This record gives sequence, C-alpha cells and structure tokens, in this order.
Amino acid sequence: MAGEESAGEDGVDLAAWRDVARQFEAELGKAILGQQRVIRLLTVAIFARGHVLLEGDVGVGKTTLLRAAARCLGGSYERIEGTIDLMPADLVYYTFLGEDGRPRVEPGPVLRRGEDLAIFFFNEINRARPQVHSLLLRLMAERTLSAFNRDYAFPHLLVFADRNRIEREETFELPAAARDRFLMEIAIDTPADPEVRRCLMFDTRFHDADRLVGALRQVVPDHRALDGVGRAIQQHVGASEALQHYALRLWDAVRYPGRHGITLAGLDSEHLVEAGASPRGMSFLLRAARVVAWLDGRDKVVPEDLREVFFEVMAHRIFLDPIHEMRRAEIMPGLISQLFETVPAP
Repeated sequence: MAGEESAGEDGVDLAAWRDVARQFEAELGKAILGQQRVIRLLTVAIFARGHVLLEGDVGVGKTTLLRAAARCLGGSYERIEGTIDLMPADLVYYTFLGEDGRPRVEPGPVLRRGEDLAIFFFNEINRARPQVHSLLLRLMAERTLSAFNRDYAFPHLLVFADRNRIEREETFELPAAARDRFLMEIAIDTPADPEVRRCLMFDTRFHDADRLVGALRQVVPDHRALDGVGRAIQQHVGASEALQHYALRLWDAVRYPGRHGITLAGLDSEHLVEAGASPRGMSFLLRAARVVAWLDGRDKVVPEDLREVFFEVMAHRIFLDPIHEMRRAEIMPGLISQLFETVPAP
C-alpha cells in the first residue's frame, strides 16, 4: 500500500501524509483528553478540506481544540465572537481614532492574516445576525471576500463555528443554505470516563489553556499543501460499483424512510422527513468516507467508512416535518440507526 501511494497524484506521498495525520491526532490528544472520536472527525474534516460546526456545552474545550489544531497545522488562526450587534463589516475591518485624533481603518479578523489564514473560528455563530451569516456563507463557499474595492482570496481557509445550544434569547438560527456548507456538525460532550474527568479537574496542566496549547508542536510540514493532499486522497481512494449502489440506497431511504420499511415507535415514517440530503451533502459524505478509508490504510471505501461519518455529515441535512423538529435530538439517532439496519450493505 505504502509503495503504491508513494507514486500518488501530483507527486503527493500519501503514505507519508498519513503518518503526519496520525501525528496530528496524537499531538491533539495531549491537550484534549477523552475526545478521541472528536479528534478523528476533525482530522477527517481537515484532510477532506471541509468546514465544521461544533456543538457542545460551555467549557467542554471547543476553543482549546481549535487553537490546538491551528498550532499543530501551522498557518494563522483568528477568532470572532458572535453578538447581537455584530455587523458584516466587523469581520472585514475596524475603525478607531489614532493618537492624532484622526480616524483609522485596520483590517478585521478575516483580512488581518491575509492568504495565510488557516482556521477561522466563529464563536456562538447563532448569536450573529443573518446579514453576518450571508457574508460567512460566501467566505465558506468561495474562500473569497470583497473589501476596499478588491477581492481577497483565502486558499487554505477552513471555517469552524460553534453554536450556543443552551440559550435561546437573542439568537438567530442558521439558514439551511449556511448549514449545508458545513461538511460536518460535531458534538463535543463532557468525557464520561472517570479517570479523564479526574485529570481535567485536578491536573493543573489542563487549567492553563494558553500554556497547554503553547506546548504543542507543529506536525504538519506545510499547511499550504493540504489542498493538494486532499485532492490526491479523493483521486486515490476508489468506490466499487456495489458501494455506489449502497450509498444511493441510503440517500433514497433517508428521504423516504417509509418506502424502505424504516419504522420508529410512535412516528409516521411516511411523513417524518420533509426534505433529505442534497447532492452536495452526498458528495461530502463520500469525500469524508474516502479520508476515513485512507486513514485506515485502504484505497477503497467500504460501508463502515460511510457509517463512521454518516451522522456528523448527514444529520443536519435531513429536515424533519415541523411538528417533529423539536424532538430532532431524540429522533435523528434512532432514524439513522434504523437506516443502517434496514438498508442491506454489500
């Protein structure tokens, strides 16, 4: 396998980059305890070159995770806080009075680092107004921004955001178009393992996030090469005809669960789902699954690869009937579990 990968697309040594990915996960694990699956999903997103929406309670380590990822990747990291009064221009520039009393204009968080910007973290994105979401949508979709009568490009940018899921006042739900631009929605919960909890509570290393992140080393030799690595992975890892038919059956079943014999107690499967995944969503699923296969040392996608990332890639693209939306967190895991049990795998 390694020998074959050495002659990969565009001269990319995929075997060597897989070692880099594993080092990246190991280094993140030094700062983020008890979140191995979250770290794996984040690694998949980075090598699939997709944006990520994080969900979790306050204080579970979302910001520390992203700061640590930026440290290990290299490149620049910027962050902005979502607030009710945040305007689109606040992402682009800020104004102030200089010492001479004259107004000054300086680049905002998106423009400050220029093309070197690697990770942009939008904290509490649902506190920002829809106008801000629109600007972010272009940034995610095109990796470009217009300001000061010119266009700026961010070829290496990944956007990570988190959503406040506790407080509902003064929040604006993300539109479907914006959510569909995120490759994954990843939940970060408090670790359940008692020993991990003990370390997080009593080991003083984890009480100083700045020092913790600062102790990590950059393991990615050049973050600007990641787009090329991502393309090489997609070209190298294939999908058999049987796997393609399986993915297409999953796509149809998640839109029409009743037709495929999927049943959930107390729910009408025929009218449960109002809209299913988009073609972009399914292409994202295969993109992520190819990275999973590559990380596991395979050059073919297997059904387990699709299942490994299905919930995080697809759940936010499945729209339930409005009367069931309030129970989404309860319904969606059961729906996807039944999907895997009902649709036969090759």
